[in-house]
Amino acid sequence: MKPKSQPMRTCVGCGEPKAKRELIRVALSPDGNISIDRTGKAPGRGAYLCESMSCFEQAYKAKRLERSLKHGVSKEIYEALQRDLQENE
Repeated sequence: MKPKSQPMRTCVGCGEPKAKRELIRVALSPDGNISIDRTGKAPGRGAYLCESMSCFEQAYKAKRLERSLKHGVSKEIYEALQRDLQENE
């Protein structure tokens, strides 16, 4: 029997492909709200980010979350994501 494959996603900060479970998902819901989705199951477009401050800083400086979500990301979302990463390090 073939082993079950693990879904892979690419970090918008560093560009490294990693297992979906190892990344943080930032989701843009169909009604336009952006949220941090730890479950990976929220509906809508998603962008994935490693759980490291260096990847967060790269994504923030180059506005890669906005590009990936095709929507503007408010400063509050970036601050919440930064707090979340600092708590988990």
